[in-house]
Amino acid sequence: MPKFNDINLAQWKDYSDIYTDSLWIINRRDNSGVLDYKYHGNFIPQIPFQLFSRYTKKGDWVLDPFVGSGTSSIIAQRMKRNSIGIDLQESVVKKAEERLELEKDNDITSKVIVGDSKTININLILNEYGISKVQFVILHPPYWDIIKFSDSKEDISNCKTLDDFILSFDKVVKNTIQYLEKNRYCALVIGDKYSNSQLIPLGFICLNVMQENGLLLKAIITKNIGETEGKANNHSIWRYRALASDYYVFKHEYIMIFKKTK
Repeated sequence: MPKFNDINLAQWKDYSDIYTDSLWIINRRDNSGVLDYKYHGNFIPQIPFQLFSRYTKKGDWVLDPFVGSGTSSIIAQRMKRNSIGIDLQESVVKKAEERLELEKDNDITSKVIVGDSKTININLILNEYGISKVQFVILHPPYWDIIKFSDSKEDISNCKTLDDFILSFDKVVKNTIQYLEKNRYCALVIGDKYSNSQLIPLGFICLNVMQENGLLLKAIITKNIGETEGKANNHSIWRYRALASDYYVFKHEYIMIFKKTK
């Protein structure tokens, strides 16, 4: 059995629901229970389920510095993983708390906190639970300014320039990865951006930030983007726009897996 998950390799054929390929086709999001919630930038629950299945064990601690509506925390709770989530917006954190409470598991810690992940003292939070490290970090940052999540100047979706965004993202990485246990894993979920008639490869830009912080790249997974609210029932319009111009309609985002070896 691998040391970083609960998979029983003697029964490996029984894990047909766990992906091992680098292309993920997920057309319908899991809306079971409290997951049926509309929030801009909310990633589909199947992503943390797959990541936690492969890279965590029951009782492990997961840290999410962009927890938003709490999807990763809800999945962690369902899978018997402890979690700490951080988000700038008090109203969003409150909603995440309410959703977690509806599926509360008294044997698991599911904490969501209002704070700026660039500067919040994570050590103090961990000390509260008698731990010094977490076993997995999941980062799902804003795709720069595609969606404005708040009016806060500390919100990296409000960064004026790409350089400012990279600097802010780097601060989050530095402030979180230091608490990741050695030889454990983290994941970056990110998409690209199209602006001023050119593609901005945010995914690979953020990948470089992760590597510059000493993380070992283990995998780049491409996931399809299903129908979003912004593009709902507008497939023909987007296809026409693409044919009339020189670009392709985004249908993918990246899930990048890293290992902390230093």
